[in-house]
Formats: sequence, C-alpha cells, structure tokens
Amino acid sequence: MFFVDNNALAACFDSGVTEELVKELAGHEPLRVVFRDNGFVSDAVKINVEQIFRQLSPATDIKSI
Repeated sequence: MFFVDNNALAACFDSGVTEELVKELAGHEPLRVVFRDNGFVSDAVKINVEQIFRQLSPATDIKSI
C-alpha cells in the first residue's frame, strides 16, 4: 500500500486484497485509488469495491489496472 501526497493517491498492488482492507483504505478517503486488477481474493471483492467506496468515501476515483 502506497500513499502519495497526503491521500491524493493510494495505490495497492498487493495480491490477496480483502473487503476488510478495502474498507480500511476507504476510511482514509483518498482522492484516487488504484488496485492491481488481479489482486483481489475473489471476483466478489472486486465487484464490491465500488460499493464500499461509494458508502465510505464517495468522492474517491477508483481504478483497477
């Protein structure tokens, strides 16, 4: 997990990303967040990322590369 310029960007290229980690990250309310496309523990977690951020940090721009 990397944070750039006081939460302007959060980048997570780890494997095994869980909903708990996504919720913790959303709590930091970054402006943008980038995940590795195949880094999620399941397709369900990948799908739920947008929902989690919409609830906890609605202004965050989410990307998966």
